[in-house]
Amino acid sequence: MRYFLELAYRGTNYHGWQRQPNGRSVQEVLENALTILFRFPIAIVGSGRTDTGVHAGQQFAHFETDQPLPRNLLRSINSLIPNDIAVYDCFPVRSDDHARYTATFRYYQYQLIRRKDPFRDGLAYVFTLPLDVELMNEAAIRLLHHTDFESFSKVKTDVKTFNCRIDFAYWVIDQAGNLTFHIKADRFLRGMVRAIVGTLLDVGQGRLSVDEFDRIILARDRKKAGRAAPADGLSLVEVGYPAEVFAQKGMGS
Repeated sequence: MRYFLELAYRGTNYHGWQRQPNGRSVQEVLENALTILFRFPIAIVGSGRTDTGVHAGQQFAHFETDQPLPRNLLRSINSLIPNDIAVYDCFPVRSDDHARYTATFRYYQYQLIRRKDPFRDGLAYVFTLPLDVELMNEAAIRLLHHTDFESFSKVKTDVKTFNCRIDFAYWVIDQAGNLTFHIKADRFLRGMVRAIVGTLLDVGQGRLSVDEFDRIILARDRKKAGRAAPADGLSLVEVGYPAEVFAQKGMGS
């Protein structure tokens, strides 16, 4: 039987989602906890691989077992994992439902604050320089006109294609002047959102024009784009699936 887990985590203390040989990952912590509960090794597959320090308000993963779920699974697993990871649900799915490949979209937000805030430390990027948000949004719209985003991908990435379908990309500014970047796509390349944010900040500071931003996309060269924005401002906030995936939601533990 295949099961989906719904979870969230603060990524500050982890070397990303995926298990690493030289650093603790969210996947490793969850697999260790499940292995304790089931008393045999459990491997999980996530909907995507968030980088070191990146957070997730919603993440999904799947695992398989022929054994019945332990009683009070959610309470038990949450008691075994650190407080910066929370598992919210576990439910059965069809055998071909896949946490990564069945997902139809991922939605990220990037938080940028205009002054130091001890209550948002590690959860937002402190950026105090002046920014032209209107220009940043003009440039962000250009993303929707393209599909190849190699310029915003980490180099030496093992992918068959750099194509992504971006559904929206825009900045919102609140009354305090803090900014949130919203971006939704069918898939994302490694480091893609942080590279986009860093390059849009160059536009906002007048270092790049909107047309130059467009030409960076067309160049398909990571060296042409700006530096990656820090990881702590980035969160995966939603992962989408066909409705059938959730048909048995509430029937787990």
